[in-house]
Amino acid sequence: MSKLPILQPGPERAPSPIGLPLVPTLRAGRKIYIDTYGCQMNEHDSTRMLGLMAEQGYAQTQDPDEADLLIINSCSVREKAEHKLRSAAGKLKTVKRKNPDAVIALAGCVAQQEGQALLDKVSHADLVFGPDHLVRLPELVDRVQRERVRLNETVFVEREDYVFPRLQDSSAAQISTYVSIMKGCDKYCSFCVVPMTRGREVCRDADEILAEVTALAARGTREVILLGQTVNTYGARAVHGEIPFRALLDRIALVPGIERIRFTSPHPADFTEEQILAFRDIEKLCPHMHLPVQSGSSRVLKAMRRGYTRERYLEIVDRFREVAPRAALTTDIIVGFPSETEEEFEETLSLMRYVRYDGAFSFAYSERTGTRALDIDEGIVELEDRRRRLATLQALQDQHTQERLTAMVGQQYRVLFEGPSKSDPTRSSGRTGQNRVVHVDGAMEVGSVREVVIREAFAHSLYGEVTNLLA
Repeated sequence: MSKLPILQPGPERAPSPIGLPLVPTLRAGRKIYIDTYGCQMNEHDSTRMLGLMAEQGYAQTQDPDEADLLIINSCSVREKAEHKLRSAAGKLKTVKRKNPDAVIALAGCVAQQEGQALLDKVSHADLVFGPDHLVRLPELVDRVQRERVRLNETVFVEREDYVFPRLQDSSAAQISTYVSIMKGCDKYCSFCVVPMTRGREVCRDADEILAEVTALAARGTREVILLGQTVNTYGARAVHGEIPFRALLDRIALVPGIERIRFTSPHPADFTEEQILAFRDIEKLCPHMHLPVQSGSSRVLKAMRRGYTRERYLEIVDRFREVAPRAALTTDIIVGFPSETEEEFEETLSLMRYVRYDGAFSFAYSERTGTRALDIDEGIVELEDRRRRLATLQALQDQHTQERLTAMVGQQYRVLFEGPSKSDPTRSSGRTGQNRVVHVDGAMEVGSVREVVIREAFAHSLYGEVTNLLA
């Protein structure tokens, strides 16, 4: 569950999102509660929903009992996702009982996947909608309130009609901010539900992206994180005002006020030499790449429909390390995929020993409705073996992470400070370009960049001393 920055209500009447009719202003003084699960894309979507409703007079609250609009933004990547959503929704039943006029909405990937069935199962829910209908949230809430209807809005919007949620005037400035540059996915990996929950790939107009980055910089944002399910495929079809991904990075780097650029998550099958060289040529592009591998076995990768081999993945890693030797590399890995043998699991461990990742998000395979992996009926890995393999892999990654952190001791890094340390208010916390959390003594100005010498490595963070002010 993610906690999002508080957004205050906007002006009485806000301009309409592009291509949509103006929504009548809802009664001011209302409050919105939102509970977010899952990936960065969901966090980004929740921030946009908060902004849209702030323009309609809704202020955010962390207390569901005082909310007039309650949204659960769900994720379907992990197992039992529907059960978790229904459990979270069940806790809001007492809110509905106390305040029958409160609107309860179920959003995100599970909502998209389940649709009307979810609305039927959660009797106190008023609205179920998928990511494609995010920009219509004020209109949908207004309909529920005025017409006293329950709505299911989960039909995908056609590619040519899709509208990206815009940056709202009421959005609070953040030092590091997500910027969506595309939505959906056309890869159809055999384990993944994203094409079924977020639809086909649609890229955003480059000028629109640059306008948002410029506006964010004017509000105080120093770092932008470009979001896409396969972010480095942006611009591949060259339609709707797109430009090549590398060209987009070059243009964003020219925006005054932006100190750092990150992107997540690229797909190995689409990595080009020009994209790798960006880590050498673009000073503002952070020396950190999250490059999902999923498996170290070429046969398993083929069964996963990943579109690359172990050898090709390692070629990208070697070239990246050659171009950016101080850069960090992180990944995603799935163990226990149907038909994965012990020997193929060992191939994944051997790949990890070769790459020595700075960090990894690792998961035991879980069956997802509608995916092609369900058609694999031979060599199913027992749940107990999946868990054992995951524990083995995570223990190895913990060793590599500690190795990487310890190697940073005595080295000097530029740190972008984000605020007080959560564990010690007498210290400030920030991140290196490698995305490592660094704590220093004293109060550092939020948004400032300083050179810091690392003095000590902990399990997941670092302690350092400031040497001089840079920005």
